[in-house]
Amino acid sequence: MRAFQHKRGLRADGVCGPQTWAALVEAGYRLGDRLLYNASPFLRGDDVADLQRRLGALGFDAGRVDGIFGEATQRALLDFQRNAGLTSDAVCGPATLAALERLGARVADPQPVARVRERENLRSSPRTLAGRRVVVGEPGGLDALAGAVARALADTGALAIPLHHPDGSAQAQEANGVGADLYLGLAAAETGCSTAYYAAHDFESSGGRRLAECIQEEVPVVLGIDRRQPSGMAIPVLRETRMPAVVCEMGPPSALVNRGAELAFAFSRALAHWVEVLDDV
Repeated sequence: MRAFQHKRGLRADGVCGPQTWAALVEAGYRLGDRLLYNASPFLRGDDVADLQRRLGALGFDAGRVDGIFGEATQRALLDFQRNAGLTSDAVCGPATLAALERLGARVADPQPVARVRERENLRSSPRTLAGRRVVVGEPGGLDALAGAVARALADTGALAIPLHHPDGSAQAQEANGVGADLYLGLAAAETGCSTAYYAAHDFESSGGRRLAECIQEEVPVVLGIDRRQPSGMAIPVLRETRMPAVVCEMGPPSALVNRGAELAFAFSRALAHWVEVLDDV
């Protein structure tokens, strides 16, 4: 169970909770097992991720490869069907799959266009936090720290929005709803400092990874601990946000209280450094 959770980018606790069970179900789907289309709730599965990856490799932007059939995937599928001379119904059935198989065999570089677009958008963005909409989320218990981080970011000119909700999917939905440019999640841990960004299905958020690296350069110093390498994960808040996003887990909890002001400025410095080095993503 822990090996499966680790491979899927989930918390490896060995417990088959709702997230792990959902991942087990999604892992059972292969492209062609079912019709894929924009439904409510969204269809999720490895077959959707495979479709997104194939569309992206052909230059049709289905968004990040997250295994969720949303509006971006629907638009990319429609564009592909029109270009391939197929019925444009935004449904991936046998005819569409056959065309994907035929055309995909000619693609030498399978890098999804979404990854390229994310990098170019970040590289062309201003090298300042001023005017950027930053959501600072926490699941409960870190209200004071989230508020301090938001105030420190506001001093840089960013529009910082504290967000308090125990459910990661709800946080992602709210961050998407306000059109956030960046999501910073805070969580308490028994000890240490680890930062995660979105990575799954052979895809990773370049902007999220670089931001996680910047945070690991600043925050562990305040806590007096060694730096760790960031890790790619697919927990709901990272998977479902539509902007560069990270979650930083820190501890012990007493240090988050006693060094709250220092930590707030460390996060502010990390984000300011991130926008300065976006050419490196």
